[in-house]
Amino acid sequence: MMGHRTTFWTTTLLLAAGPALAGAAEMRFTGSARTDAGEVLYLEQHQVNGSCQEGVFRPQSHRIGYLKPESEAEFATKDLTYQDSVIRPAVDFRQPDFGETLRITYPSASNLTIDWRTPEGRERSFNVAFGQDLVVDAGFDTFVRRHWDSVLAGEAVPFRFLGPTRGKHYGFVLEPADSSRITAEQVLQIRPTGMVLRFLVDPIVLGYDGNGALTDYYGLTNIRKDEDTNHTAHIRYSVETWPDCELTP
Repeated sequence: MMGHRTTFWTTTLLLAAGPALAGAAEMRFTGSARTDAGEVLYLEQHQVNGSCQEGVFRPQSHRIGYLKPESEAEFATKDLTYQDSVIRPAVDFRQPDFGETLRITYPSASNLTIDWRTPEGRERSFNVAFGQDLVVDAGFDTFVRRHWDSVLAGEAVPFRFLGPTRGKHYGFVLEPADSSRITAEQVLQIRPTGMVLRFLVDPIVLGYDGNGALTDYYGLTNIRKDEDTNHTAHIRYSVETWPDCELTP
């Protein structure tokens, strides 16, 4: 399987187990975010530095640059570091056009801190307690791979997902799905389980290839359309550089 992997891709994925089991690895890929009508909203350039641990790629740092299709200048950036957990990265997101910044840090093993400068210029901070089932930001991709066999067997996997601008986490479930919006070997979704949130938040639909590589994302993004709303987009991913190890255990 490893021999043909240079033709595929994924998004994100920690610490080296030791010199005999781990080696430095890098992953580069791009994403193209489009509207339902096919208009290109923006491009994503990803660089993930990590390690191959026991034959599986795990991220240590991940940088994303966001560009308009007609420009090579970044209009937003996101930096993630995976220090203590592959599903809960520290986050530093900046969107200067709206004066917005968002930082997520971990002062302890069971508490995180959110510092958010809103588009209106307000400073808001949250201290959030969490359990080991919490997923943060792009950690969802690693979470999917951790439970790859379960979801392919048709199981639903519950977890908590952080809503950083609300300073709370919510119940979600990862499960197989049918969707007319994307075409992929494996189609999954993550959806809220709470009654109220189910009416307010649409599921995020994900496409994966047979090797566990993310090919499609359809749902709400963290890129702003205006001061009040974010873009909903279909993002398609393509790989440029692969690590020399597997994506799933």
